[in-house]
Amino acid sequence: MAAVQGGLVDAVEKKDIKTEPSEDSGGNNNANDGRILSPPPGSSASAPGGNKTPAGAPEDQQTLLAVLQFLKKNNLAESVEILRREAGLPEDALDLKAGDSSGAGSGGAGDTVDLEGEDASSLLSRVTVSSSAAAQAPTKAPSEDQPDVNVVLSAYSQQGDPALYGVYYSGLKRFIESVLDCHRAELSQVFYPLFVHMYLELVYNNHENEAKVFFEKFSGDQECYYEDDLRVLSSLTKKEHMRGNETLLDFRTSKFVLRISRDSYQLLKRHLQERQNNQIWNIIQEHLYIDIFDGMPRSKSQIDAMSGSLAGEAKREANKAKVYYGLLKEPEIELPLDDEDEEAENEEGKPKKKKPKKDSMGSKSKKQDPNAPSQTRIPLPELKDSDKLDKIMYMKEATKRIRLGPDNLPSICFYSFLNAYQGLTAVDFTDDSSLIAGGFADSTVRVWSVTPKKLRKVKSAADLNLIDKESDDVLERIMDEKTASESKILYGHSGPVYGISFSPDRNYLLSCSEDGTIRLWSLQTFTCLVGYKGHNYPVWDTQFSPHGYYFISGGHDRVARLWATDHYQPLRMFSGHLADITATRFHPNSNYVVTGSSDRTIRLWDVLTGNCVRIFTGHKGPIHALAFSPNGKFLASGATDGRVLLWDIGHGLMIGELKGHTDTIYSLKFSRDGEILASGSMDNTVRLWDAMKAFDDLETDDFTAATGHIHLQDNSQELLLGTYMSKSTPVIHLHFTRRNLLLAAGAYNP
Repeated sequence: MAAVQGGLVDAVEKKDIKTEPSEDSGGNNNANDGRILSPPPGSSASAPGGNKTPAGAPEDQQTLLAVLQFLKKNNLAESVEILRREAGLPEDALDLKAGDSSGAGSGGAGDTVDLEGEDASSLLSRVTVSSSAAAQAPTKAPSEDQPDVNVVLSAYSQQGDPALYGVYYSGLKRFIESVLDCHRAELSQVFYPLFVHMYLELVYNNHENEAKVFFEKFSGDQECYYEDDLRVLSSLTKKEHMRGNETLLDFRTSKFVLRISRDSYQLLKRHLQERQNNQIWNIIQEHLYIDIFDGMPRSKSQIDAMSGSLAGEAKREANKAKVYYGLLKEPEIELPLDDEDEEAENEEGKPKKKKPKKDSMGSKSKKQDPNAPSQTRIPLPELKDSDKLDKIMYMKEATKRIRLGPDNLPSICFYSFLNAYQGLTAVDFTDDSSLIAGGFADSTVRVWSVTPKKLRKVKSAADLNLIDKESDDVLERIMDEKTASESKILYGHSGPVYGISFSPDRNYLLSCSEDGTIRLWSLQTFTCLVGYKGHNYPVWDTQFSPHGYYFISGGHDRVARLWATDHYQPLRMFSGHLADITATRFHPNSNYVVTGSSDRTIRLWDVLTGNCVRIFTGHKGPIHALAFSPNGKFLASGATDGRVLLWDIGHGLMIGELKGHTDTIYSLKFSRDGEILASGSMDNTVRLWDAMKAFDDLETDDFTAATGHIHLQDNSQELLLGTYMSKSTPVIHLHFTRRNLLLAAGAYNP
């Protein structure tokens, strides 16, 4: 009956309408003092001398009373009480009703609603119709809060005896501790969501002391990774505190997902039904989503690997959609042979066609990848001549690329920002590693040239007219030598800059800030071209698509937005996270974006449809770093918990965990061939991991396991290839050059 109960309360709760006496009743409502009294069923509403019922047909009222009788007959006294109170009926309404129908005379009996033998669903459909009876309720003061907040919180009003909450909870705890080990780990997952909902129910119903005792007694039993959430919870001690709290509203509206084997679930259900423990059973039915699977129960370590997010694990259904993770076919570009190429050719004895040798991870092969999206699935910008030149440069560089591996680690070049008292908050390198940009807390963006070539602006319009447009070096001539300098400062934001990203063609730079805007800067004129306004709160991260034109942003409003540089409104909005979006990345084929959030989940979104196609849970803290492998198959993520997690995008599963860092991981990057994963952290270290080994060791037949979970090996030490300490510089950005030299950056922190 829990479902009916919840439905009834909602149906009545949702209408919050003022009632005014209808004109033709002459305002003569004083006899009812604002309550609804049912007329004898036999009498028609407009009988002379009989008061009309205030706004609303008598049938509705009768249905409401009939529902109350039905609930009473089924011994659901609590629900009867709640519904009666909400509808503003007097305490004796039901007795009146019984009296009325018996003394109504022969004509009346036909009008009483007989609910004998009706099932719950037909009853519910009646109730939704009869919810207009709520229109007759006494006027409530309109609350300052939005109505939906009231509806959300109202579910907490069906409470039991406050003194028994502790008893119920410790009874369940004793039961779970007494079951077989194989079921105990799975059933223990129920503790945290139950604890939170029971505590909130006590607070909502003004049982402050009981709530405090309950919290002090049982908060210590929860898993350590819920510490931060419990700290927030402990500050909610009054009903008023609950109204404005977003985290709490999310916890209430999204069902907490638990993945439990069928055997364990049956045990729990049997126990609660035998004990008649309705309080806990109601909470489980209403606020938890139990994803039941057939097969062996999971072990404690398997559950710990996946749990920790704000709303439990992802439902297995959430990760079943097809994802086209393959790469798009590279455009055919003929490589001109020059002297340098011929030398390289003699050295390496390669064939004449200079298509660079690609790695075993198969990125950018000539054949169309069967897992790749079609070239035209989303519109991508045409290649300009300058892009083709850049591609040729890229291919030449790629022939000189060093193959990395466990025996051949990259050199690391560290850029330390000294005296960065403006507070360095973000760093990015161009793809060809010629420029570096920093975002600062003083709301500026600074760009440096890393090569001997200085930064110059384009000449003024008057000077440009004097230039011969046909000359070969026109691109050199339009630059104004007088403006040459090693760095430029870009002013425009009115708050700290939290994310920056260069466009693939090096002509533009994006920056996002606490002021809620994203700005697009020209690196030809070093001025701001556009300010994109869509977020209402700080924007924490932004990134250009690898094909340019599109970019993604995410921030405090928990919605990620996809933009195109020539549209001032977002093209897509991706909503689903329960807390700030702290990291955003494009998939190498530009058809997907991934977002990491402080709700401790990672979501993969389809750019074409706007749908969420993967939800990954397992981190125990906000996610600050994301990186796709060059072949598009895998994703690495880093968070404040100091762990790097590896994910298989196609199967939607966690496939590895790299432990070693002791502080937040702010940067992750795969080498150009995908052989090595570099991670940078606030613990002042860069660590290199053997990505090939991590991905090759997978036993793929495990992927088909019904639990949707494989057993993670604890092999971080074998996969760790090296740890490199800086003196006192947290690492906030990493970048592999086209030849596989690793660049790292951070602000020296004396």
